[in-house]
Amino acid sequence: MVMEDAFIPYGRQVVDEEDIKEVVRALRSDWLTQGPKVEEFEEAFAAYTGADFAVAVNSGTAALAMAARVSGMGPGDTAAVPPITFAASSNSAIYCKADPVFLDIDPETVNLDPKKLREHLDLNAPLRGVIPVHYAGLPCNMPEIYALSQKFGMVVIEDACHALGATYEDPETGETVKVGSCRHSHMAVFSFHPVKHITTGEGGMIVTNDRELYHRLKLFRSHGITKDPQLYRKREVWAKYAGQNVPGYYEMLELGFNFRLPDLNCALGLSQLKKIEQFVQARRRAAKWYEEDLGDSPFVKTPQEPKGYKSSYHLYPVRIDFKGLGLERTQVMQQLHDKGIGSQVHYIPVHSHPYYQMLGYDSSTCPNAWEYYDQTLSLPMFASLTREQAAKVSRTLLEILKQGGRA
Repeated sequence: MVMEDAFIPYGRQVVDEEDIKEVVRALRSDWLTQGPKVEEFEEAFAAYTGADFAVAVNSGTAALAMAARVSGMGPGDTAAVPPITFAASSNSAIYCKADPVFLDIDPETVNLDPKKLREHLDLNAPLRGVIPVHYAGLPCNMPEIYALSQKFGMVVIEDACHALGATYEDPETGETVKVGSCRHSHMAVFSFHPVKHITTGEGGMIVTNDRELYHRLKLFRSHGITKDPQLYRKREVWAKYAGQNVPGYYEMLELGFNFRLPDLNCALGLSQLKKIEQFVQARRRAAKWYEEDLGDSPFVKTPQEPKGYKSSYHLYPVRIDFKGLGLERTQVMQQLHDKGIGSQVHYIPVHSHPYYQMLGYDSSTCPNAWEYYDQTLSLPMFASLTREQAAKVSRTLLEILKQGGRA
């Protein structure tokens, strides 16, 4: 039972005794890393999302960087990214010496606006890739984005770090499509940070239906090294051993990194994945509570789902006209904190950060993103949030805003 007066964070993990037992089992096994739990986790994750292949890595950031790298992105290339996202989304292009192109969001969904993407493609040199971000757990319009990628020759990398368990309807078939199935993308990446739907402590996953990309991802994850005889390039080794395993032999085929996820983390991920539907339903239930409490308020605009779209609610960001109420957002956040409630801002437009300013980006672009940033506030959202906690958050927020409205 959660105490009413306990601090309510904006996000937290849910780890139970079974999760702990699975990690302890891994600790007592012969494999702490590079063992069987990694492949077990990958296979289970691929089965859940519906993708053919999955590659486990040590963070969502590593997953994004790897996906961009194996896509062939490089110097002189450009990739479209929305500005309302965590910096890792656009940084993934920069790691490849490519250039992010920030395109504005749809003001209702807060996702990359396909119309802005089409306008850019019609007026500018071709993009090498597009990285749509399923903001807060709501899927992007992937069918439209993918159709543009097919027409203009772009690679599509879904930043699905917010959206494990989310779905959308395929307008052509009427089928429900799960985010991560790669029905309308070349790759999708996920994060297992503690505030995400499932956690491995830190960790990430890349899924794809492309076998060649899958093999390149596995190479890049571990120094570009392989022990697979089918991939050896030294012909004399192949000729001598006829494609059989060679004890003590391996080849480095390209430059990679150590982005491996240990068995300990994968054991936790496997246990957590068994509860993913339970976690998503709990988050959707919490979103319903907030809608009941805040949906009719003149001070707060709650997030909505377009027809055919089902959010998995990694975040619950509301929109508030702070200026109209005569309030500073920082003031509201501090008052919430003083009353035992955590909140957060997702996100500062990426192209306005000092690093991107140093690169020459114009921070005044993307007006929809700036309007959203000025008004957004993320309320507590996690699978163990209780009805009483949600009611306290809503009640306290409205009290603070009403006071500002009278000021």
